[in-house]
Amino acid sequence: MNHSFPLNIGILGTGHIGKTLARKLAAAGHNVKVANSRGPETIEAEILETGALPVKAEHAVSDVDVLILSVPLMRIPEISQLIVSLPSDVIVADTSNYYPHRDQKIDAIEGGQVESQWVEKQLGWPIIKAWNAIGSGSFAAKGKPAGAEGRIAIPVAGDNKEHRKLIAKLVSDTGFDAYDAGSLTESWRQQPGSPVYCTDLQYDEISAALASAEASRLATRRDLAAAIFQERAGDNRTNPDADFGVQVSRIIFM
Repeated sequence: MNHSFPLNIGILGTGHIGKTLARKLAAAGHNVKVANSRGPETIEAEILETGALPVKAEHAVSDVDVLILSVPLMRIPEISQLIVSLPSDVIVADTSNYYPHRDQKIDAIEGGQVESQWVEKQLGWPIIKAWNAIGSGSFAAKGKPAGAEGRIAIPVAGDNKEHRKLIAKLVSDTGFDAYDAGSLTESWRQQPGSPVYCTDLQYDEISAALASAEASRLATRRDLAAAIFQERAGDNRTNPDADFGVQVSRIIFM
């Protein structure tokens, strides 16, 4: 692998995580192209104000070093056709999480398949799991420079160590410490419901949190937190902010 900085980065998805990725990675000096399912003319100006370029999806995957998928997990199979033509040295990172009330039930995942391995199978491409374990509010507002006190850390998992290292550098460029969480097989430890998921931990807290994850309890905890957020959402008075989300996640997941 011979990727040099700044990198050429394509981002598919302009939701809460995707738009912040586009803003932060472009601000860090990378060459960023961003696409959504509705067309480049629908991409908000604020997403582009740090230098990201709006493009069609097929252009977002061309001539890139890194492709970041930031779409709902249920849409992963739809974009597999865009992935098959990638050069073999392109690194694909995925930020998605499985929420059955949104994604519809996926039997393989319900049966215990690791979410990231399901994604990898749909795409037919190796992936790095990153940026999935931080809430969108914290991701947008709580980034800090490298070395800053109280910097939040997030796990990065995947089967290629060199790819993990490169994505870790991009995680740092977005304002967070990256924790090497090892292979994709173990990435269930950063799925919704786990102690590292949306709990805004620092680097020295991540190892114990990953180790304490219990696979049998993730779905119950995930769904309980989702129900609490949905009950609170809906009007300006009670709509939960980022700190509320972190507090709930810490109470239920840790």
